[in-house]
Amino acid sequence: MAYVNNIKMFVRVYELGSMSAAARDQRTSPAVASARISELEKHLGVRLFNRTTRSLQPTENGRLFYDGARKVLEAIDEAEAAVVNATQNPRGTIYVAAPLGIGRRLIAPQVPAFKDEYPQIDVRLRLSDRSIDMTAEGLDVAFHLGILDDSTLKMRMIANCPRLLCAAPAYIARRGMPADGEALVRDRHDCLNLRFPGAKEFQWTLETPDGPRRFEIAGPFESDDGDVLTMWALDGRGIVLKPHFEVAEHLRAGRLVPVATATPPQPVQLSCLTPHRRLKDPKIRLFLDFMVARCKAAVTQAA
Repeated sequence: MAYVNNIKMFVRVYELGSMSAAARDQRTSPAVASARISELEKHLGVRLFNRTTRSLQPTENGRLFYDGARKVLEAIDEAEAAVVNATQNPRGTIYVAAPLGIGRRLIAPQVPAFKDEYPQIDVRLRLSDRSIDMTAEGLDVAFHLGILDDSTLKMRMIANCPRLLCAAPAYIARRGMPADGEALVRDRHDCLNLRFPGAKEFQWTLETPDGPRRFEIAGPFESDDGDVLTMWALDGRGIVLKPHFEVAEHLRAGRLVPVATATPPQPVQLSCLTPHRRLKDPKIRLFLDFMVARCKAAVTQAA
């Protein structure tokens, strides 16, 4: 088991490019991580990483060993999954990621219920609106809102989520009610933008009588956190584009109202992504079945 743990640590150091990051990922100290790599290098008789005070780079031997190490860990996962299937006793840890809004409103509330039903399975939930690399971050499941670009992942559809443009009554009283996308642009409405590093422009694709059309919008506020945009909208700072389930409570209470209803946004696809190699793991299948059913019900109920 010690040798397997050394291989696991090597793989995470290789993928994350940092001894300290790998140590955090494996819930241990950088000193332990470094010791495991040193033990592995001693066993193999080669150096796997070139280390300096500022960087850590894999050697040619390290790059060669990585491919084989991944296959070893995948084989172990499959062997453990076969035993679990035979004993019907799923256990272990599942690493899950989700965007903030989905995670807080759909996923996190269901995790305790899943744990109650499967007490030997632990869930580690990471929430972020930033783009993620499932391999680099060691994830088993990622919930995704939008179009899937990475064809190396297995996608499981959950639901098409209706979306809307909305704003606080105070904003409407100050700036007026825009009827459609044309009014958003013409009257220079303050649009609250979800922006990430590298984004070059803001466009909202809205349904018009002539079909989908992109509108170039602008505004004084932007963030990479969708919940921050909702907070600003509630404060009367502008118009926000949101899945209905994220703002349903505010709509019912009248804190937000729909705007530009003549040209609504297109629905967005909610799905969950899994590396193909993880699909044979029974705990992953149990988690997916559990969450998909409950997320679909929650989205349907909110709409």
